Amino acid sequence: MFLDSDQWRAHFDGYQHDAFRFEAQPAYTMPKEAENLALFLRGEPTTRHNAAWHRRVHGFVSSGRTIGRVRVVRRPLTDYQRYQFAWGIPGNITAGEDIRILDATERDLGIPDQDWWLFDGSSAVHLNFRPDGTQINRELVTGDMRQYQEWKELALAHSAPFLEFLNTLG
Repeated sequence: MFLDSDQWRAHFDGYQHDAFRFEAQPAYTMPKEAENLALFLRGEPTTRHNAAWHRRVHGFVSSGRTIGRVRVVRRPLTDYQRYQFAWGIPGNITAGEDIRILDATERDLGIPDQDWWLFDGSSAVHLNFRPDGTQINRELVTGDMRQYQEWKELALAHSAPFLEFLNTLG
C-alpha cells in the first residue's frame, strides 16, 4: 500500500515506542533542502537548519518515544553526505535522535540498499527513490517484521555513533 503525504505523516506520528530508519542513499534530492545545500557547498552559513524536524524529534523524545537511524556511507563521502554531517546530523542529535554511521566502503552486510523506517517492530515503510535521489513514493509493509528487525540489529552492531565515526575521517 502506498502512503500519500497525510497517510505517511499519520503513520509516522502514530508510532508508540520506537522508530528506526535505515538510510542508504548516497544523496537525496529534496526541493526543501536545495537552497541550504547550495549555501553549504559555497561555504556560506545558515540559520535554523531543519528546525521543523528538530521540533518533531524533540516532541517524540519528550513523550517517551525513541527515534534513531543508521546512515550508510561509502568513502569518499558525497557532497550531500558532507552537508548532512555538517548541518543536518548534529542538530538531529541535539534534538534527541540517535544517529549512527555504517561505513560500507569495504563490506557488504547483505542489507539491501533500500531506505526504510521500522515502527514499533510492527510495520515498515519503504522510501523509494529515483537514481538521482528524488523520492518516488512511500510503501507500507505489514506482516512479519523479523527480517527488518534482523537488518536493524545487524546495522546497529556494525555501525558507530556519529561523533565516533567523525573521528575516523581525519
